[in-house]
Amino acid sequence: MRTVDARGQACPQPVILTQKALAEANALLVIVDNDSAQSNVSRMAEKAGWLVQVERKEDGVYLHIARTTASTREEISARRTAVLLVASNVLGRGDDQLGDILIRGWFHTLNEVEPLPATIIFINSGVKLVAHGSEELEDLRALCDKGVEMLACGTCLGFYGLKDQVAVGQVSNMYSIAETLLKADQVISL
Repeated sequence: MRTVDARGQACPQPVILTQKALAEANALLVIVDNDSAQSNVSRMAEKAGWLVQVERKEDGVYLHIARTTASTREEISARRTAVLLVASNVLGRGDDQLGDILIRGWFHTLNEVEPLPATIIFINSGVKLVAHGSEELEDLRALCDKGVEMLACGTCLGFYGLKDQVAVGQVSNMYSIAETLLKADQVISL
């Protein structure tokens, strides 16, 4: 089994190293040293149809990654591939007070319609919606409970001082965001 030691590597390097190694392997051991890298590498591998098992040790997080069976690949490929890109904490251009009302209405209504997007990506001021104190949290949590993946740009969270305030979804990176958008059958931008 091939091993990729990505400890000490800055984001998105662990994802890039893992993806390159997966192209040449049926099984892989990836070692990372932080939860963000563990989450990003696991998410990338699982989206590509690999099974990931996580083992925590004193010297790092060990990700055992293996090819899936044909039935698991079919199940993965049958999932929804619409992606919603949220680049602002308000909806539309014009008055921000109205935009705030509209974004709350959007996420509340989204819980009532089908099909749901597979993923919602939050960038720029859109990351404010996933932080503690956001009025949209209840509706966003309900979407998560229905299986919608939520990714918040780590750089954007850092810019707004919200990295430790994320209340729903996962902190992500531009590599995962770009890959998710480019693999989507449909991208809807708010």
